[in-house]
Amino acid sequence: MTSRHTSANGPSIVFEGLGLKLGGQPILQDITFSVVPGSIHCILGPNGGGKTSLLRSLLGQMPHSGSIRITWPNSRQVTGYVPQAMDFDRTLPLTVADFMDMICRTMPVFLGSAGGGRASIRRALERVGMAHKAEFRFGGLSGGECRRVLLAQGLLPQPNLLVLDEPASGLDKEGAEIMRAILRDLQNQGTTILMIHHDLAEVRTMADMVTCINKTVLFSGTPQEVLTPETILTIFSSTNPV
Repeated sequence: MTSRHTSANGPSIVFEGLGLKLGGQPILQDITFSVVPGSIHCILGPNGGGKTSLLRSLLGQMPHSGSIRITWPNSRQVTGYVPQAMDFDRTLPLTVADFMDMICRTMPVFLGSAGGGRASIRRALERVGMAHKAEFRFGGLSGGECRRVLLAQGLLPQPNLLVLDEPASGLDKEGAEIMRAILRDLQNQGTTILMIHHDLAEVRTMADMVTCINKTVLFSGTPQEVLTPETILTIFSSTNPV
């Protein structure tokens, strides 16, 4: 399997025998599959099947057994992450720009930021169609607008690897089209994209490869190969394997 982009600047990723337990309960078991550099690789599976735990393991946020090998093509090794949601006090008097500054820099918001930082934030917000809300209170945004801002912060470091946890959840039609165009543009630049997605129509259109996980790997391959009526039924009728 090759990506649509022949000159990838993103990494390859190999999950081999990945396992994860929380409180003695197995969350992931023997997860083994590969992500091609410069590809869009989608993760499917039922709720509670361990998809988010897989991404967090990749990001070094959860201890695990087995191995995750990330092979970068050059010295630039930058990862962007778009979480499914962020817990924060929506009553805080933070603007959208301040919120992005807070989560993308180590210095406190009240110390301000360099002009270059604010310029980068402005460009990222423009890219997701939210520049006009830069000085709007972040806690007052709709769910779909929050999703766009989270996507913007994931783009700020200009990543070679972009990891997204259900980025389309809550997006309206315009937001979904913006996200789709951004991901295509990133792939054209050779970025490796790994994301959890629940919209099978979108997955069929966008993904180079698909892996379905329910604690273990149920199937993995191209959308044309693996998204058959039988496997789709498996995704939505699976119970957690023992």
